[in-house]
Amino acid sequence: MNSRPAHPDVLVVGGGATGTGLARDLALRGVDVTLAERDGLSAGASGRSHGLLHSGARYAESDPEGARECLEENRILRDIGGACVRETRGLFVQLADDDPHYFEAKRAACEDVGIPVDVIDGETARDAVPGLAEEVERAMWVPDAVVVPSRLVAANAAAARDRGAEILPHAPVTDMTVENGRIASVSLGGDARKTVEPTYVVNATGAHAGRIAAMAGVTVPMRPTRGVMVSIDYDGLEPVLNRCRDPADGDIIVPHADEAVLGTTSVPVDDPDDYERADWEIEQTVAECATILPAVAEADQVRTWWGVRPLYEPEESARGGGRGISRGFHLLDHAADGNEESSPPALGSDGVENFASIVGGKLTTYRRMAEATADLVCDRLGVDGESTTATTELPGESDPSTLDEYVREFDGQGPTDADLVGTGR
Repeated sequence: MNSRPAHPDVLVVGGGATGTGLARDLALRGVDVTLAERDGLSAGASGRSHGLLHSGARYAESDPEGARECLEENRILRDIGGACVRETRGLFVQLADDDPHYFEAKRAACEDVGIPVDVIDGETARDAVPGLAEEVERAMWVPDAVVVPSRLVAANAAAARDRGAEILPHAPVTDMTVENGRIASVSLGGDARKTVEPTYVVNATGAHAGRIAAMAGVTVPMRPTRGVMVSIDYDGLEPVLNRCRDPADGDIIVPHADEAVLGTTSVPVDDPDDYERADWEIEQTVAECATILPAVAEADQVRTWWGVRPLYEPEESARGGGRGISRGFHLLDHAADGNEESSPPALGSDGVENFASIVGGKLTTYRRMAEATADLVCDRLGVDGESTTATTELPGESDPSTLDEYVREFDGQGPTDADLVGTGR
């Protein structure tokens, strides 16, 4: 281990979209940042998702405010993300057995939120999407898109590094020392093998947030769930396909270049590192997706992976487990006076003055989560300056090859986009 500790202003623990987005936001404000991830960037939920860039339509009727956030962040990421985003559009389809009132409620809710929709009949939908099920009676276009998460995360890390941040992609936290109500030092293992003495620490480790928080004597209750994704050979699909019904297993198909990703399930897990991967989840996901696009049932399966959602237990208890309700994010300020308002309100007064956790949320809203966290951190550090991440393009955004170099630099390849990264597309 290095004999002389480093003294960054902020240590960000977690190298997914939120963690790297936070490192970028802070670095753009002139804050000295170190980011530590244990398994290479995108190793968690960010790199193991289905890669949907939400338009907000999925949540329009159940959580209008969350849908508006998705719509706004969707537009921002299209502006700043370049080749981190694939323009595909999305199509919500109603089958003959689906409740037509649900379709009408979603359309009305989308219009209320401001999400552009265009309703088409089944024949027009089948003309637009060859192979679409004959049972599709009508559909509506929405501005969904596809994220290439490995590129997105690596580009955020590169932006932070270019502003002086230290990015450590193989540096698991092995210990924290708390003295006088503050985190005094953090021990990093792996390739880093050093001690860091930061002024402030942010826990952005997703489903692992409870374990990292416990090292500082803090409780962050998580209720993670697993979901399977199945990538199949399927060339030429343009839009994201969503079944227009109450969200359930196997109701989304996400297009890639010559593959399509089928998803997903939702099964509680006790340990986000050690959980069952059940064959029935694969079979059910394929069968349900085949009701939308029948050919997927016979398509060759290229790869299968599971992701673990970083769900915050108090919210899940309040929600009652409903899958159709948008999940917000929670910024937990662990200071003794941690009841000050932030955006959203800071929660969790635990008596560790220089520590916060950011949990929940969605890949689509990662930048907003990072901005809210950076605002809190800068307030605690006495740093002036507004976030500029919504108007600053990501480095390399216009060049897929450059973005893929960043992915290799930070060991950031996840399974979601393994068929896209490195292809120059």
